[in-house]
Parts: sequence; structure tokens; C-alpha cells
Amino acid sequence: MTGGFFGWRVVGAAFGLAVFAWGIGFYGPGVWLHALTTGRGWSVAIVSAAITLHFLASAAIVARLPALHARFGPVVVTRAGIVAAAAGAAGWACAPTPWLLLPPALLTAAGWAFTSGAAINALIAPWFDRRRPAALAMAYNGASVGGILVIPLWAALIGWLGFATAALTIGLAGIAVLWPVAGRYFRPDPARLGLHPDGAAAPPAPRPVARPAGPLWSQPAFRSLSLAFALGLVAQMGLLSQLFSLLAPELGAQGAGWALSLATACAVLGRTAVGWLLPPGADRRRAAVLNFLVQAAGSLVLLAAGGSAPFLLLACVLFGLGIGNLLSLPPLIAQAEWPPEELAAVVALITAVNQAFYAFAPALFGLLRDLAGDWTVGAAALALQFAAALILRTRT
Repeated sequence: MTGGFFGWRVVGAAFGLAVFAWGIGFYGPGVWLHALTTGRGWSVAIVSAAITLHFLASAAIVARLPALHARFGPVVVTRAGIVAAAAGAAGWACAPTPWLLLPPALLTAAGWAFTSGAAINALIAPWFDRRRPAALAMAYNGASVGGILVIPLWAALIGWLGFATAALTIGLAGIAVLWPVAGRYFRPDPARLGLHPDGAAAPPAPRPVARPAGPLWSQPAFRSLSLAFALGLVAQMGLLSQLFSLLAPELGAQGAGWALSLATACAVLGRTAVGWLLPPGADRRRAAVLNFLVQAAGSLVLLAAGGSAPFLLLACVLFGLGIGNLLSLPPLIAQAEWPPEELAAVVALITAVNQAFYAFAPALFGLLRDLAGDWTVGAAALALQFAAALILRTRT
């Protein structure tokens, strides 16, 4: 933490919330798919459909997040999300038939909506203005840590205790830790503590941000921002869903696992570098375009690797460097382009659009691979990343 400014403690609490949120709401379903299909012999298609429902329902819920925060407060909504995620995970584990995955999928959808990207941005935004890129980078790094720590934890606990007990253990531990954390760190706001954003001695000067005309969907800036990152996240989710099986023939199962860990570590590095090094007046869209192009370079290397282990690892590094910034850059761009009073609604709707798109990415990339071969994974990701970069710069 930096000095005694309470905002950095909020960042630390948000980091912990992100570990839990991504450990259940983002990475968890992939582990559950394996547990339910191999352990119970359930259909991959049906379990995958429940995962798609999880993300689509969350997209619908997260669009209402600013209204829920305004009505009930961030502490109540965050605690509800923690409990919903824990109860939903237990429901996935205890469902007696595949069709009874639908109710727990809706619970985990609510938990994911109330505790993930838009929620964390809403918790951090009141505390930071000039230093918001660094604060968001630190908080969102909890998402990557959730992948590094919670996926192996899920696997170990399921193997040791069984799926149901593992889900109850992780869910109850999350509630026990994060329930008091939410009350302690997410209830105060700077005004109540007599503080200003960034710990400054005076409030920040008003930013010269013009109020865009009309509803968000009618604004070219919003359309380009939401569509660009939606396409980028389709590329990212689709590629990541296939990457282990693409790497395993050349690197082995253990080597493929280490390669994915390398990509995750690069995600932390890339997000932290952008968060701390992005100048206050920099064109944040340009930074995002560069991020898409770095990932496109990784997709191109993957496409041309031809089974070469060094090139496969290079592809993981290049692609990984951009992974984290697809989460942290949209709220930073929105901060620069919309008035503060509209920011929460803009970020929530961007998040909803992103989730509605990337919910179908694993199925789309799997279908392309089945129809035309492994090369389509890198080619599709490359095309989507170039399209995202072009759309973001045109603002149309």
C-alpha cells in the first residue's frame, strides 16, 4: 500500500474480491465441466450450455449494477454476490441431473455480475482519479491470481474431497473472509472520511469531458468501444479455450500447463506496466490498439509456429501480455471520454456487451477447429484482433 491513504486499502480488498470472483465465476466453470463430464458422465454439450447461460444471464444482470448500487449500496450488493457465487457453486456440485444445473447457473451468474469487473471498477472509482490506472491494475491483478491459485485449488479439493465438499469449502471460506472485508472497506467513501481522490489535499480539477448526446447505443464512441472489446474478448476467450489442447501435443500436458501459467504471469506484467506507466494525458484508445496488436502478433506466431516449442511459448508470452488489459482498459477509456456521473452506467453496459459476445466464443472456436483444423484458432483470433484495433480507432 502507498502511505496511509484509505483508497489503497480498498484496492487491497478489491484484489481479494477479484481472486474469489474469478476463481468461481470465470475459471470455475471450466473445472466444473471436467468434473461433471468425467466424474458423472454428463453430456459436454449440456454442461457447456449451462456455462453459456451463466455468462449470458450475468450480462443481463450486470447492466443493472449501477441501479442496484444506488438503491442498496455497494456493501449489500457485494455481499449478495459473494453468497450467490458460493451457493451457486454448491448447486453446480450437488445437482442430481444435468437439467438442474440451470438454477445454480443463474445464481453464479448473479454472483459474477455483482463481484467482477464492473463491480470492482465501481468500488475503486470514487477513490482515484489521476492514479486510477494503477489502482485498477492492482485490483484486477486479483483476477489473474484467481486463475493461478484457485484452479489448482479446485482440482486438488475435488480430487481429495469430492466436488460437493470442495464447492462448499471454497464457498464458505469466501463468505467467511469477504463478508467482513466488504463491510470494512467498501462501506466508506472519500467524502465520509474527509478525503479526496488519490489522497490529494484538494479535489481534482474538473476534467473537460463533453457530455455525449443521446442514449449510449446512439453514441459512436460507445459503439466503437463496446464492439472493439467485445471482439477482442471473443478472440481471447476462444483462443484460451483451445490453447491447452493445441500446446499439449508438442509440450506435453505438464508443459502446456506451464505455458498457460506463463501467459497468466504475462497478463499480470502487462496490466501492471500499463497501469503504472500510462501517462495521465495519454490517448488510452491508442494504448488499447497497441494492446490488440501485441495480441495479434501472438496469434500470428501461433499460426506460424508449426509445432516449434520456442515459437509456441513466444505466442503465449505475446498473447498473455495483453490478456489483463482487455479487462482494465475499457473503464480507463470510459473515464477519459464520459462525465463522472455516467461512468458507472457506461462500464456496466460495456461489460454486459462483452459477456454477451464472449459467452459463445469457446463453442465458436471449437466449431471452427472441428470444421477446418487447428490452424483456424490462430487465424480467427488474428482477424478479430485486427478488426478490434481498427474499430477502436475509427470510433464508429
